[in-house]
Amino acid sequence: MNKRNLGLLAAFGATVIYGFNHTIAKNVMPIYIEAFGFVLLRVLGATILFWVLSLFIKNEKIDKKDWPKLLLCSFLGMFVNKLAFFKGLELSTPINSSVLITAVPILVFIFSAIILKEKLRLWSIFGIVSGFIGALILILYSPVSSFNAPNIPVGNLLFILNSSTYGLYLIFVKELVEKYNIITLFRWLFLIGLGMNFPVGIQEFSSVDWSNLPLIDAILPMVYVVVGTTFLTYMFNAYALSKLTASTVSSFVYLQPVVGIFYALTTKNDYLTILNVIGMLLIFLGVYLVTKKLETDI
Repeated sequence: MNKRNLGLLAAFGATVIYGFNHTIAKNVMPIYIEAFGFVLLRVLGATILFWVLSLFIKNEKIDKKDWPKLLLCSFLGMFVNKLAFFKGLELSTPINSSVLITAVPILVFIFSAIILKEKLRLWSIFGIVSGFIGALILILYSPVSSFNAPNIPVGNLLFILNSSTYGLYLIFVKELVEKYNIITLFRWLFLIGLGMNFPVGIQEFSSVDWSNLPLIDAILPMVYVVVGTTFLTYMFNAYALSKLTASTVSSFVYLQPVVGIFYALTTKNDYLTILNVIGMLLIFLGVYLVTKKLETDI
């Protein structure tokens, strides 16, 4: 398998993990842990994992000129992005989060054209539009969520903030993942992010009754979020970014509503309609068009 296909596979793997996360994380909040406390747990866990892994690789020094960009990436991807997503998920629904995250490719496409001077190709535009329409069909014609959602409008606004900051993060971190070892890069990004999140989340983190958390309903979902949604997805996306453009990697979020429907079907919380099928086909077409056009660029 060539490097480009491995990059596509890594982006797909990260998307699948993210897709399940919308429901898994929602089930934990705020019953067992509140949003900001959950973010602190997530960043703390990832920081420990990356620093332990760094003990087994060659030490690599970060150039002084790269520290400002490192701080910016940590602020966007490990601080604002995570706080906005988890607080939005606490206030809104998994369905809304999985669909509103599809704003990322559009934002990255725009940011890439402005910041990175990436070419605007016709197939890319068709792909973005196709994926967006498909995701819109899934949200408009999906059953109303049964999840507790105390403030959907505010939650949805936070999802937009999450999408915007994640889109910018993908743009700025691309140069770093091409320059440094992924483990080296993320041990610093998450350590900086830990410092940023600590004062915001420590109160909610400390209020958790850690000794009495149920294994199935709380501990295992928390492990999934820390190891899967944080540690593995950031490594997968970083690898994908080193082989593909930011626009291509971001386009895979269009698959998250598809993963959400699949999860709902397997748990018998939803059913499949012809509109669901049409929406998923449009999403697959969008991802294909956005990734296919880059074969000449890689």
